[in-house]
Amino acid sequence: MHEKRLGDVIDDFCVKCRRVTNHSIVSIVDQEAAKVRCRTCYHDHDYRHEQAPPSKKELKKAEAEAQAARDAENDGSNANGAQSAGAEIDLETK
Repeated sequence: MHEKRLGDVIDDFCVKCRRVTNHSIVSIVDQEAAKVRCRTCYHDHDYRHEQAPPSKKELKKAEAEAQAARDAENDGSNANGAQSAGAEIDLETK
């Protein structure tokens, strides 16, 4: 595969067009495209490697799952802490 140069045409996902379109390379970092310009709408953006960003629905679902995991972890640690505190109280009264 040849080395990428400024102005070369590559495919990438354009957020403005909301689809994969032809793009021109605008900047290169470490022999890899860093910024590209959509050849359809002329919007400049970071090179996304043809990957669409996650939708708002996917982000909300991931956040809800993370919150549920944190809640489950906190409930488990609180239950263990309550049992050990209860055991200490019983020992002190006897």
